[in-house]
Amino acid sequence: MNRIVTLDEFIIHRQKDFPFASGELTGLLRDIGVAAKIVNREVNKAGLINILGVAGEENSTGDTVQKLDLFANDKLIDCLKNSGECCGIASEENEHYIEMPALESKNSKYVVVFDPLDGSSNIDVNVSVGTIFGIYRRKSDSSGPCQLEDFLQKGTELVAAGYVIYGTSTILVYTTGRGVNGFTLDPSIGEFCLSHKDIKIPERGSYYSVNQGYYLKFDVEMRRYIDHCSDLNLRLRYIGSMVSDVHRILFQGGIFLYPNTRKYPQGKLRLLYECNPLAYVVEQAGGKAINCQLNRILDIKPKTLHERQTIAIGSPAMVDEMKAFVERYSMPMPFEG
Repeated sequence: MNRIVTLDEFIIHRQKDFPFASGELTGLLRDIGVAAKIVNREVNKAGLINILGVAGEENSTGDTVQKLDLFANDKLIDCLKNSGECCGIASEENEHYIEMPALESKNSKYVVVFDPLDGSSNIDVNVSVGTIFGIYRRKSDSSGPCQLEDFLQKGTELVAAGYVIYGTSTILVYTTGRGVNGFTLDPSIGEFCLSHKDIKIPERGSYYSVNQGYYLKFDVEMRRYIDHCSDLNLRLRYIGSMVSDVHRILFQGGIFLYPNTRKYPQGKLRLLYECNPLAYVVEQAGGKAINCQLNRILDIKPKTLHERQTIAIGSPAMVDEMKAFVERYSMPMPFEG
């Protein structure tokens, strides 16, 4: 029988792989793991403690905020603040980034970006939701407070990224740029244990994931590609939680699409909080991620904290196929990275 390897053990063992191995990044990943356990506990009993439903407000980008969004956001901030391992955080739920106070004379070298609860509108009907996170090494002077420039970095500058999916089991998947590994929460011992080692996405798959209800609002090239998927008898699967859809594709292959629509001409998903971290994970597993202007997601330079993007992400052969359809039926826009 193989020995159980916990998340903490795995992170410590891999610390030597980090470009700036000094313990801070190790601590940050462990903090995120602790926050995930707390959020998981509350997600699983949300209906019992009156934190289901809408919080009665909108976030900075106009989305309706769920009560669990706020809870998950607060818990992640608390856990990251307590250790003093990061100098600032940016969240989908906050208009501005938040500076973290220095602890014990530490000069923290990292900033963290996250979507605290992706797909939270599904929580009332017991559908899987997730947390997405990314970690960057700060650009500003480590002796002072963090700056906006620390967050507005390309995805290629990520030092770690991952997600937690709260489903029939709770799984944390992350990468530090040297492969992708998954850890399943064992509730009997309260630990994330290594369950999916060195994850590789299939070259192609049998699934495509898109909100096909918006079909007539997509550009013609995207409609042609969706028709192609249907002609191949690919299975349409769309959960409405990007974490859940991408998680399935990571293991079973396929493509996830969120194109521009008339309502969201620039796309809807956030570059910093959703697209970049998941693109980093998928690329590390052998997949690809581009936007509908055919630019690599990780090469796009963010201009604002809440910049939106289109995305096509998943099995490399299928992303290439989608790219060919766009090239055939439209004129690509110039790259503005």
